[in-house]
Amino acid sequence: MDIDNPRAEQPAATVPAKPNFQPLKAHEISDGHVQFRKVTVPQHRYTPLKKVWMEIYNPIFDQMKIDIRMNLKKRRVELKTRTDTPDISNLQKCADFVHAFMLGFDVCDAVALLRLDELYVDSFEIKDVKTLRGEHLSRAIGRLSGKGGKTKFAIENATKTRIVIADSKIHILGSFLNIKIARDSLCSLIMGSPAGKVYSKLRAVTARAEML
Repeated sequence: MDIDNPRAEQPAATVPAKPNFQPLKAHEISDGHVQFRKVTVPQHRYTPLKKVWMEIYNPIFDQMKIDIRMNLKKRRVELKTRTDTPDISNLQKCADFVHAFMLGFDVCDAVALLRLDELYVDSFEIKDVKTLRGEHLSRAIGRLSGKGGKTKFAIENATKTRIVIADSKIHILGSFLNIKIARDSLCSLIMGSPAGKVYSKLRAVTARAEML
């Protein structure tokens, strides 16, 4: 190297090769500890759960690689990770799937929670919107369903959601934007708006949402 010229050519430093780490498995992320989730089974969902148990068991055990069992003594579904569980988030997805079934959704609808990331379940009560008692509450529930469930089905089809009306509790399964549109329509019906007015507003909002 030239002493008079400190900027003279110096040997190039060798850059170490970029490390190629394999993705961690679920049990490795949690330091080898098994992760658990427990979902309580309500009294009125015990018999339906027995009828469709294999439809719930197969996608969770075979596709999501999560262990599942029914604890008969404590009446709850227990889920835990395995050594071959590919992703730690699978455990929460399975818990959401089982919880959605307990709320009253069909298995064929709730199973979408396992396959799509942007689906949620939103729950609220009629009293959160308006305080109603006795016959007024019964009429509000009737307005939400419509004759033969016509109003509920219309909102479901327009917003691409699934709605469960369980007494005064309402559960909506869908994407964030669609849940908001469906909830606004349901709230309008609870407040006393006629179904025809809600339909027309719903058509305008869904048409605008599809353009986004």
